[in-house]
Amino acid sequence: MRIKRTRSMLMLTACIISITGKAQLSLSGQLRTRTEWRDGQGAPLSRGQRPAVFTSQRSRLGLLFNTPRIKTNLTFQDVRVWGQDASMINRTTAAANNGFMLHEAWAEIVLSDTASKKNPLQLKLGRQELIYDDQRLLGNLDWLQQGRRHDAAVLKYTHERFALHTGGAFNQNKEQGSGTVYDNTPPGAYTASTNGAPMYKSMEFLHASLRQPKGKISLLFFADQFNTYLTDTAGGNISKTLTTGSWSRFTTGIYLTHTFNTIELSASAYHQFGKNGFGKKINGRLFSIAGSYNPGRLSVGAGTDITTPQFDPLYGTPHKFWGLMDYFYAGSLFGNNGLADYYIKTKIKTSDRLLIAADFHQFSPASSVAGYSRSYGQETDIVATYTLTKEISFEAGYSHFFSDPLLSSPAAKNIVNAKSQANWAYLMINIKPSFLFK
Repeated sequence: MRIKRTRSMLMLTACIISITGKAQLSLSGQLRTRTEWRDGQGAPLSRGQRPAVFTSQRSRLGLLFNTPRIKTNLTFQDVRVWGQDASMINRTTAAANNGFMLHEAWAEIVLSDTASKKNPLQLKLGRQELIYDDQRLLGNLDWLQQGRRHDAAVLKYTHERFALHTGGAFNQNKEQGSGTVYDNTPPGAYTASTNGAPMYKSMEFLHASLRQPKGKISLLFFADQFNTYLTDTAGGNISKTLTTGSWSRFTTGIYLTHTFNTIELSASAYHQFGKNGFGKKINGRLFSIAGSYNPGRLSVGAGTDITTPQFDPLYGTPHKFWGLMDYFYAGSLFGNNGLADYYIKTKIKTSDRLLIAADFHQFSPASSVAGYSRSYGQETDIVATYTLTKEISFEAGYSHFFSDPLLSSPAAKNIVNAKSQANWAYLMINIKPSFLFK
C-alpha cells in the first residue's frame, strides 16, 4: 500500500510539472561499492601487521527541482562498511558508525530579471559542495565515500566570460542562548581539512575567473577562522578549554590554464599566512606547474608540486594530486617538512569503453631533514576504468609505494619497524541511475 501511494505521488508530481511546462524534476541515485585490500595505504605498516580487506558502500538519492527563478537540490546519503551493522537489528552497531546524513540541501535563486536568459546574479544557500579550479584547494573530495560539503551562502555574478563568486559560512554546534564559542573538533575519526586541521568556525572567500578562448585565469582569496583555546597539561593529561576569540588564516593565489593545439599547460601559485587552527603563526606557499601532450586517445604529462612546510591545502581533493595511496595531505600526517612531488602521468583510451591510466611519483620533503636522505619514496599507480553503460562503470586500481627511511622516521610518519614497501588494490562498481520529469 505504501509503495502504491509513493508511486502515485511521483506520478502526480510529474503531471503537475508537465502541465506547467516551466519546471523540471529529476531524481538521481548512486550505489557505489569499493572493495579494498590495504597493505600500507595511507602510511606504512609495521612489520608483523597484516593487510586489511573490506568493502565500503555509498548509497545516494538526489532530488533536483528546477524553475526559471529557483533551483533546489536535496541529496541523502548513507555510507557504511559491509557488516558493520548486525543483521537482525534496526539501528547501527554504534552511534559513531551511523553513516546516514544529508549530503546536500541547497536552494539557488535568481536575483536578476528572469526575462533575460543570462541570469547574471544568483544566490545559493544551504549545504553544498564548493568546487573551484582544479579542486586543489576547494573540492568535493568525491573519492572518499562520505565526500565533502559546506554549510554556506554563495553569491554568484556571471557576465559573458567573467564570473565572480563570493561566499561565507558561520558554524555553531547548536542553538545557544549566549555566546558563539565553537567546538571545532569534528566527530568520529575524520579531520576537517586535507592536513589534519580542525574545522573552521567561519570562513569567507572571493573567487574571480576569466575564460579565454584557449584557457582560463582565476584568482582566489580565502579566509578561515578557528576558535581559540587554552591547553592544560596538569597531571600529565592534556586538556583543551575553548575561549572567546578566533585565529585567522588567509590564503590567496592564482590559477592558469592554456591549450596549444595538442599541448595543455597549467600552473598555480598560492601564499598562506596568519594563524592556523592550532594557534601557530604560519607563512607558507604552494607552487605547481604541469603539462600534457594529448594527440588523441593517448595522453602523456609531467609536472611538479611544491608546498613549503607551513602550507595547508585547505579543503580540496588531495587524492587527485599527491598519489592514490593518500600518504600526503590526507588522513595520516607526514611531519612539517613540506612536500615536493615530481610526477609523470599517462592515459590511454584503448576503446570507447576502456581507459587505462598509469602514474609515477617521486616524493621528497621541501626542506632537508638532518640524518636522512632527501626522499620520502616513490609511488606507482595503475587504474583501469570500464564503462559498461551510461549508468554503470567498473574501476580497478593497484598502487605500490617504495618508501625511504625518512618516511617512517619520527620526523614524518613515525612508524616503528616499518615495512619498506606498501601495496594497495581496489575494485569499485559505480551505478548511477537518473530520471527526468518534464
